[in-house]
Amino acid sequence: MENLMSHISIDAHGNQDVTTKLVTSVGPLSYNTYEQMVIDAGGLDFSPTYMEEPPNAVAQKFFDMLRAANQEAWPGCKNHSQLSVVARMLNMKAEHHLSEKCFNDFCQFLKEMLPADNAIPSNFYITKKLVQGLGLPVEKIHCCLNGCMIYWGVDSEQMSCKICEHPRYKRQQGSSYIKKNNIPYKKMYYFPLTSRLQRLYASNATAKEMRWHAEHEAEEGVMRHCSDSLAWKHFSNTHPSFAAESWNVRLGLCTDGFQPFGQSGQQFSSWPVIVTPYNLPPSMCMKEEYMFLTVIVLGPRNPKDMLDVYLQPLIAELRQLWEIGAETYDASRKNNFQMRAALMWTISDFPAFSMLSEWSTAGRKACPYCKEDSDAFTLTRGGKQSWFDNHRNFLPPNHPFRKNKTDFRKNRMVTKMAPTIQTRDEIFKEIQDLKLKRVMDTGAYETNSRIAKTTGWRKCSIFWDLPYWRTNLICHNLDVMHIEKNVFENIFNTVMNVEGKTKDNAKSREDLKEFCYRPELERNDATGKYPKACYTLDKQSKIVLCEWLRNLRFPDGYASNMSRCIDMRKLKLFGMKSHDCHVFMKRLLPIAFKELLPLGVCRALTELSNFFKELTSTTIREEDMLRLNEEIPLILCKLERIFPQSFFDSMEHLPVHLAYEAWIAGPIQYRWMYPFER
Repeated sequence: MENLMSHISIDAHGNQDVTTKLVTSVGPLSYNTYEQMVIDAGGLDFSPTYMEEPPNAVAQKFFDMLRAANQEAWPGCKNHSQLSVVARMLNMKAEHHLSEKCFNDFCQFLKEMLPADNAIPSNFYITKKLVQGLGLPVEKIHCCLNGCMIYWGVDSEQMSCKICEHPRYKRQQGSSYIKKNNIPYKKMYYFPLTSRLQRLYASNATAKEMRWHAEHEAEEGVMRHCSDSLAWKHFSNTHPSFAAESWNVRLGLCTDGFQPFGQSGQQFSSWPVIVTPYNLPPSMCMKEEYMFLTVIVLGPRNPKDMLDVYLQPLIAELRQLWEIGAETYDASRKNNFQMRAALMWTISDFPAFSMLSEWSTAGRKACPYCKEDSDAFTLTRGGKQSWFDNHRNFLPPNHPFRKNKTDFRKNRMVTKMAPTIQTRDEIFKEIQDLKLKRVMDTGAYETNSRIAKTTGWRKCSIFWDLPYWRTNLICHNLDVMHIEKNVFENIFNTVMNVEGKTKDNAKSREDLKEFCYRPELERNDATGKYPKACYTLDKQSKIVLCEWLRNLRFPDGYASNMSRCIDMRKLKLFGMKSHDCHVFMKRLLPIAFKELLPLGVCRALTELSNFFKELTSTTIREEDMLRLNEEIPLILCKLERIFPQSFFDSMEHLPVHLAYEAWIAGPIQYRWMYPFER
């Protein structure tokens, strides 16, 4: 059986793009398989039959493909259809790197050998035209080697970078000039989004489910899906004409870098950009088959601030989908309609948050909510930024912790309130007043570098090109997956006193003496050693904990085998995946340390565990998120009374804003990185 995976894209030289994979197994073939292949491209339960209204030209290509799937390769052939032959031939071309001439000769030989009325295509061009009916195109776009620009749109004919003047093409050996058909220094892949969204409406099943967000009954104050959230409702109220049509699509965008050659291989970073629709019900939403790869930025280097350069085709298409839309055939209603789409927000880890949002996530102003109001400071001996004592301002005005001068920073009372959260209009006005430029604009590097010296803003994001972007309540989500993992690792490594990873070391103790009153943790001048802290385990307790974890068993499929992560010799955990950390934080943390740590320490860690447990529930209530938003500052203050200043990096501060985001945008499951990284 042959199964067409992803996209058909083979060039004339027989090279197979990164998006093409055709898996073949030997055996008799039934061309019903290829009919199913076309139906799979259209989606589950694709409807090839009854139509009350004729499909548009794009949808009609599907029906042409179905006819090809049922057309015999020649009269009387029972094992192959026209489509099965074409798919098999393209697979051989890709696998064996056949040239276009070789492929054409092979086609001619088959046509001559078979009966005269056979349906075999006569050349490569006709073959590609046939499979293009699947409607999943890919565009190869040349890029500047330094990431300054892409040769796209009005710049598609440029022969050198208009920013750094680096040539577009590699110079051939022995040639004194650069030919236009030479190999480019760098290229990216763009997969147009519109045709992929239209496939969701070519299926009877998914077309109906794409209207679920507007037709399901929601319980007041309960959020099971993004459509139940305040952000969704606010967008609907702001854009009533868009919300009035239930078939209009709302999207989320995610990006993250990965190394295709692994950690031990060549240092090569690739950046995929994935878009997913939120119209679907919880049982379908965020599933792999409904995540659409739209951009691949090839390495070897991280694009960093220049990621916006590669997003230009996607943003242009999103803008067109908002302003004009695309004529689409709805298989469930048997009619054509004008499909529009809107991007709700982005999802990324914290470093990529900076690449997408334009706000620097490094330094004292790393928090995108606190911004200039942050009280973070640099540790004298540790040399890093600390968010210690940055949470009392989130407490009620009369809370006793605000006047405490001994358990937090020395002789410091807190009277100011939590920073006011800016609206998107206020943020956009601030960016305009600063006169920041998009990275693609002329003189952007010099202008943005100068402005970034005095503010946390680094550029004007390309997402502001979307007309509706200013009306979103949340544009860029904090990723709970990575935040929870980092918080857990800091806690566990400090409690287990893991060498090189603990936040409790000689430098942190000296900083502790400078900033806090904790004489019980100061160095003993007689011995020159530091006393054991109440939040660390002794060797015997570590052995007990590791033995307990090694013998722990979970229900099948609930978590991975955690015993593989235990090093009994060094008494530490290693190789913990994000989901392992999630399970430990949510389920095991209160139990693991209950009889090993002092009661006060254990209670604070249990409260933190319960916070993440409630936060990551699949069904949440608005009132519960408001309660968590009030509780988390107090939990962090309790941890500040226990752990040293070096423990509190930006990851330990960000949980103070997570409940607010959940209250605004709905369940975490639709806004974290787990579905995209699996």
